[in-house]
Amino acid sequence: MPADIKRVLVCDAVDNACVKLLEDHGIHVDYKLKQTKDELIKLVKDYDALIVRSDTKITAEILDAGAGFVKAVGRAGAGVDNIDIEAATRNNVLVLNTPGGNSISACELTCFLIGALARPICPAASSMKEGRWDRKLYSGTELFGKTLAILGLGRIGREVGVRMNAFGMRVIGYDPITSAEEAKQAGIEKLELEQIWPLADYITVHTPLIPATRNLISTATLAKCRKGVRVINVARGGIIDEAALLTALESGQCGGAAVDVYPEEPPKQETTLKLINHPKVVATPHLGASTSEAQVRVAVEVAEQFIALTGKSTVYTQYAGVVNREVLKNVF
Repeated sequence: MPADIKRVLVCDAVDNACVKLLEDHGIHVDYKLKQTKDELIKLVKDYDALIVRSDTKITAEILDAGAGFVKAVGRAGAGVDNIDIEAATRNNVLVLNTPGGNSISACELTCFLIGALARPICPAASSMKEGRWDRKLYSGTELFGKTLAILGLGRIGREVGVRMNAFGMRVIGYDPITSAEEAKQAGIEKLELEQIWPLADYITVHTPLIPATRNLISTATLAKCRKGVRVINVARGGIIDEAALLTALESGQCGGAAVDVYPEEPPKQETTLKLINHPKVVATPHLGASTSEAQVRVAVEVAEQFIALTGKSTVYTQYAGVVNREVLKNVF
């Protein structure tokens, strides 16, 4: 049975292409940003669906308040960390995201950060602005001939592999789902995790944050790596144990890190702040999807899926980003 989606609340800033597409298909859209949890609890029963990005947390209390009214929550981005999936499923609310919309942008940022670890562009540029000429201080290393390990061979991980092969890197990777043949098509040699640690000069993570991946990069795993290994995280805060990474940077076991995501955003924890300010760290404020192209793509993709759920369009018929498909079976 199609979903009767007539009123949508946009809770976080999304490109106007999302609003326009929904309105062009007869769906009323309200744009209310920076609502508190209590404000959302009061508002939610007036809407059939909600759209968020990263700022708004859709908690069990909000979903319970919208029980019987809200039919879907869409995140304009990859992952659904800020939505209580269990509570949504209990209330027969579909949760969907746009997993492919920011793949290229996140991939390109990863590649640039790998380059910034190999060649100290950021501190060198800062020194020039301060009037210094420190050629010898900012000598780097080549990527050619080095080994890059990609942990997580989904869309983003495979795109990184394709590009870093062009630099002449040996690219290895691990993923419990992606087949060796799929990895090979992206120029990646699929190995087991225990094989990867001692081989990698660079490690980049591209997994969701789930119990199996929390602290995937830890004191124990860093100890198995080559001295001076460099790590990159443009995926989710928590995949890398920040305290372990900080200790490894200080001992020299880790030669550098590039971090775009944090367990708490904006960061306030002492360990995170120390990591950000470490001289061997390139830190950015969650820029993985922050390109004009990605913002349009994710905005349009979430709108297309809502329209598809109504069953009223012959153009938009797919909702591949649904994460709790049991609700589809039970209700739709």
